[in-house]
Amino acid sequence: MSGRSALKRVDWLTVFLYISLIGIGWLNIYSSTFSEDHPSIFNFGQLYGKQLFFIGVSLVSIVVVLSLEASFYERFSSLLYIISGVLLLGLFVFGKTIAGATSWYNLGFFNFQPSEFAKIATALALAKYLSDIQTDIKRRKDQFYAFLIILIPALLIIPQPDPGSALVFFALIFVLFREGLPLFYLGIGLLTIVVFITTLMFGTIWVAIVLALLIALFLLLKRSSFKVPILPLLSMFVVAVAFSLSVNFVFNSVFEQRHRDRFSLWLRLEKDPQKLEEIRKTIGYNTYQSEKAIESGGFFGKGFLEGTRTKGDFVPEQHTDYIFSTVGEEWGFLGTTTVVLLFTLLLLRLVYLSERQKNAFSRMYGYGVISILLIHYFINIGMVIGVLPTIGIPLPFFSYGGSGLLGFTILLFILLRLDANRLNEWL
Repeated sequence: MSGRSALKRVDWLTVFLYISLIGIGWLNIYSSTFSEDHPSIFNFGQLYGKQLFFIGVSLVSIVVVLSLEASFYERFSSLLYIISGVLLLGLFVFGKTIAGATSWYNLGFFNFQPSEFAKIATALALAKYLSDIQTDIKRRKDQFYAFLIILIPALLIIPQPDPGSALVFFALIFVLFREGLPLFYLGIGLLTIVVFITTLMFGTIWVAIVLALLIALFLLLKRSSFKVPILPLLSMFVVAVAFSLSVNFVFNSVFEQRHRDRFSLWLRLEKDPQKLEEIRKTIGYNTYQSEKAIESGGFFGKGFLEGTRTKGDFVPEQHTDYIFSTVGEEWGFLGTTTVVLLFTLLLLRLVYLSERQKNAFSRMYGYGVISILLIHYFINIGMVIGVLPTIGIPLPFFSYGGSGLLGFTILLFILLRLDANRLNEWL
């Protein structure tokens, strides 16, 4: 199917939601970076002017994405994945360091972040591998290779250091669950997170006691109904306790001080009130000011360009990771609810589009898009309102940044291109 035909059959509801989000996002970037000395929206020396330029580039990229044959994305997915890996490796030699992370290439007119391209390439490569007729996600060997596809770019990004971007790749594991990966792995993942957090909060001894009591209760309740696999339960207990014993070493020796401070603030690990307050004023300053900005907006907000905390630069980096706080202050509860609803509708629409695909590759890629957008959306808003620790993840289509906006746009419109072609016989 030609690009012109694809344009006619593109899902316009998704396009409307996309345009709504980037439009509202730009208004809030304009507000958070507005200067009375530079009132023109076309001033490309200002951040809002640059973002307007990036929006234009993203719109051009949509035309390119829709013009390519749908089969291109499946056929060249492996090559794109390899290129993304080479670009990530190149950062260790040619990368530019910004805010302590060597995550960008300096192209002169703008900084390019290859991890945004790697998200697209990994989603495509994973969909390609899983849709192969010889792949069975229930086999251990195929599970290993699927996990490896996800793990390689994450391992290349962590040392930059950029743990926030690396975390996004692990969201692609949800694609595996959609395609039949045993829920056992989800249980292991949740148990790992719970053991890690509870060990930091209460220590290994209490973790071991609680686990022992839970296993004993399970054995007591299930003893009469069926034969209980005692050996696997004991093995799980030993592994969980061993992992718990390693948590403090990882926390104190592997994590950087800024990461330890963020966990200390989030979980209230620091018992000294004075020291906790010092951490709150440094590492937790952004979140504290963000919470206050949203709280001050009330129900209706203070009005466009009327946010006192926004105009006073109380929230550092407000135009990037903390852009949602501008919505809260100037548009209030009504504004934040509108943004949350738009994102929710977009994600639900993408689920619908993914499920109606006739081709396994398109469906799996669709769920890859959903996973990436969902984790960005969930963590960013949770971070801004203080529910989750700060890890530097932008809000899709909303936060300032050319690489991010371009990456999310291409990610989304590849799915729309595949969807427009779903009835064709190349599938």
